[in-house]
Amino acid sequence: MSWGTELWDQFDNLEKHTQWGIDVLEKYIKFVKERTEIELSYAKQLRNLSKKYQPKKNSKEEEEYRYTSTKAFLATLNEMNDYAGQHEVISENMTSLITGELTRYVQELKQERKSHFHDGRKAQQHIETCWKQLEASKRRFERDCKEADRAQQYFEKMDADINVTKADVEKARQQAQLRHQMAEDSKAEYCSTLQKFNSEQHDHYYTHIPNIFQKIQEMEERRIVRIGESMKTFADVDRQVIPIIGKCLDEITKAAESIDHKNDSQMVIEAFKSGFEPPGDVDFEDFTQPMKRTVSESSLSNSRGDGKSEPKFGGKSKGKLWPFIKKNKLMSLLTSPHQPPPPPPASASPSAVPNGPQSPKQQKEPLSHRFNEFMTSKPKIHCFRSLKRGLSLKLITLNTQVWSLIEGAGPEDFSNLPPEQRRKKLQQKVDELNKDIQKEMDQRDALTKMKDVYIKNPQMGDPASVDHRLAELGQNIEKLRLEVQKFEGWLAEVEGRLPMRTEQARRQSGLYEAQNTSAVNSCAQDRESSPDGSYTEEQSQETEMKVPATDFDDEFDDEEPLPTIGTCKALYTFEGQNEGTISVAEGEMLYVIEEDKGDGWTRIRRNEDEEGYVPTSYVEVYLDKNAKDVYKSLQKISE
Repeated sequence: MSWGTELWDQFDNLEKHTQWGIDVLEKYIKFVKERTEIELSYAKQLRNLSKKYQPKKNSKEEEEYRYTSTKAFLATLNEMNDYAGQHEVISENMTSLITGELTRYVQELKQERKSHFHDGRKAQQHIETCWKQLEASKRRFERDCKEADRAQQYFEKMDADINVTKADVEKARQQAQLRHQMAEDSKAEYCSTLQKFNSEQHDHYYTHIPNIFQKIQEMEERRIVRIGESMKTFADVDRQVIPIIGKCLDEITKAAESIDHKNDSQMVIEAFKSGFEPPGDVDFEDFTQPMKRTVSESSLSNSRGDGKSEPKFGGKSKGKLWPFIKKNKLMSLLTSPHQPPPPPPASASPSAVPNGPQSPKQQKEPLSHRFNEFMTSKPKIHCFRSLKRGLSLKLITLNTQVWSLIEGAGPEDFSNLPPEQRRKKLQQKVDELNKDIQKEMDQRDALTKMKDVYIKNPQMGDPASVDHRLAELGQNIEKLRLEVQKFEGWLAEVEGRLPMRTEQARRQSGLYEAQNTSAVNSCAQDRESSPDGSYTEEQSQETEMKVPATDFDDEFDDEEPLPTIGTCKALYTFEGQNEGTISVAEGEMLYVIEEDKGDGWTRIRRNEDEEGYVPTSYVEVYLDKNAKDVYKSLQKISE
């Protein structure tokens, strides 16, 4: 079977057929390309779908994914993400192995086809030229033969005519001989041309054309084989990812089988269990005796006069009260301030600095004033003092109340929560502090190793340069350990390992770091002991007056001075005559320890014993960049 012998006369049809084959190949390339686009689009949609239903980090939704059913759903989302990745692999492999390869092959195929058909046309033109030469030789031979016949007839006519001279007859005879000679020459040329043409024609139809058509046939067969291999690759690309897709589906099945309804039910108990006992029976109240109304101790209507004794946390009475106290009222009692924020210093009275005295008898203020009170009191200065020791550590150890108010978490010991929830919060706090301790210890170990290296190789650094940091880390670890002991003590109380301490003992031991916080928690305790939800301002003031003095306010007196956050130059002379201000001379250079907070005053220091406020417009401040960034971050927290 050969196109050269079977289709020797179908040059034009073969040309059309091979062009159709290339068109089919290009159509298949377009099909594969669209398939890759579909795979990419499908993978993208799957990824977007998986991302859409992923829980947001640090949100309440993320906490809900601790149940086995939601964990299985999360595993399904992750597996769908991997599933989408396999479709991307399909698209990439089809693009590289099929689309790219076939595109290059089509270009090569077009060039080869063009070359073969060019050779075919050239051979065809050559045989046509030979045929024209043969036709010309044939016509010349025919013409010469006819002329020779006419010359012969004319000679015979002249020879038969007696009136013609002998010379004319001889002339006619010579002319006839010449024509016969020319006819013979034409005949010889015609025979030669004919033989040549037959030879060329034989070579054309039996050698040149078959060779050219054979090459075209081989080219077409390679195209057919190539498209078949591409289709096989098309299937293999899909087949290669089937095991991985199967694993994804197996993991989804495994996640579904891991769902434990009993475990989820138990987790619901652990999440919402309060630890209180259900209310007891309501005793009968006899109203037949008007002046001798009896009230049962287990009743929900205990009067305030009968509830002067402090309730025991976790007791039966509190267990009855808790379900009937509205959460918003309870939180309002826990966070209601009893002192106003300090007034900002005015230009006429510079002594009214943020650390000025405050009036203990004021009406309730918004919670934002409560924040200002915390951020402008001494604990805030303590935070500024500890900027070099690590902002996060000081916020944990000394400003826990501020964070509690910001987060709406209530007291530091979580006494506003039910026992079971309080235990979980305390345990979580202990774990966090232990992690912080471990981080600090790791840093200390690393610095210790660095110091040893410096000691052995002095050219690498000064060993004394890390002593200060090691001392800071030691102090931080010790403070964190004290915090852990404090929270472990509260945890032991909740778990019943230690006897409960009274509210008075908590205040004496420094659990409430400021007088206003003690009043807030006392209000909460009075609220809990009042079943009808009543609350009066007189009661809170009475509780506030009963708070014993503590040494907490003196805690900051022995602290080291505030760290400097920059320098300043006095533009004008200022006479600080009022309390809290400091006198400066024009051109004097001083240290800035507290930036202007919008009240027009900047706190500066001349030496360890002299510091105070000056008008911001009197000085030109140059803040240290790093200290300024930390200062701004703390200001943002306070807002």
